[in-house]
Amino acid sequence: MKRIKPTGIVLPIIFFVAVYLTGCTQNAAPTSRTSLDWLGTTITITVYDRVNSNTMDAVFSRIEDIHTKMSLQLPTSEISRINAAAGDSPVSVSPDTYYVIQRAMEIAEASQGAFDPTIGPLVSLWDITGTPYLPTQAELDELIPLVNYRLVELSPENRSVYLPLQGMKLDLGAIAKGYAADESASILRDAGVEHAILDLGGNIVVMGNKPDDSPWRVGIQNPFSPRGSHLAIYAAKNQTLVSSGMYERFFIQDGIRYHHILDPSTGFPAEAGIAGVTIISDSSILADALSTASFVLGVEKGMNLISRYPGVEAIFITYGQEIITSKSMNNQLNYTDEDFSNTTYSGTR
Repeated sequence: MKRIKPTGIVLPIIFFVAVYLTGCTQNAAPTSRTSLDWLGTTITITVYDRVNSNTMDAVFSRIEDIHTKMSLQLPTSEISRINAAAGDSPVSVSPDTYYVIQRAMEIAEASQGAFDPTIGPLVSLWDITGTPYLPTQAELDELIPLVNYRLVELSPENRSVYLPLQGMKLDLGAIAKGYAADESASILRDAGVEHAILDLGGNIVVMGNKPDDSPWRVGIQNPFSPRGSHLAIYAAKNQTLVSSGMYERFFIQDGIRYHHILDPSTGFPAEAGIAGVTIISDSSILADALSTASFVLGVEKGMNLISRYPGVEAIFITYGQEIITSKSMNNQLNYTDEDFSNTTYSGTR
């Protein structure tokens, strides 16, 4: 099988664009810092309170620490060591990595495998973020048995993780950014910061209101338009917003778009009629994983999944240009694109 030329592939984009921020710096000029080095994405932290450089250093050091432990691109990371030992021996890991794997396993169970942290073999085969490759059905059939979160063995006594089949691979790419966002917000909160926006490659955390006490206004990306085109604006306070979409990373072959969100049960990009989904919560690690799971599950099963988590809301955008929201959030959402119809989810569709 020849590797195909990567036509149409794009880098991760910011799904949520904080808009109309002018005039919100009554208390202090904003302090902003950006890094391109960690978690495979652009990270920007903007604080609208007085904050010293040591606090910002601590935030970015924490993100670097999480990257060092959980990045698949680093052969020395704890995740890479777990994968290298698959079928051979358990690997003891740090409390950070063990916690994130535990949370990943919990959401995998709740979603019945729609979110599966053992998706690594399929992600490596498609290589959509590198040199995209369209696998054969035979190649997928060979790897799918390795994708099964139920096989992962966790030992809390020594925080060890064991993958029992050679070739299994953990991939925390759909949850580690959420953990890093939560940890970053915690550091800022402990330093007395009340007004800030954290953007970890589209994982958005807003702290408090704007300094003028109005909500942060966060644009929801139109999945069918260029970056920065929003179809709605969400009024947020002390919340995180995380999105998954077919527009983030993809390639096109023979007129067919192959996006990066794979269905663990088929090995192919998920086909549930969803162009994008946004999860809103007070936990970025939870929203990160639920956005992937909900994209794979589709509207009905995705809404049923998020209903298990108090305070979690969802915005689904279908290929039919319909915006479907969970029941209790429309008063915070202002629609801005008349090409889309909007519906509040009320049950089985």
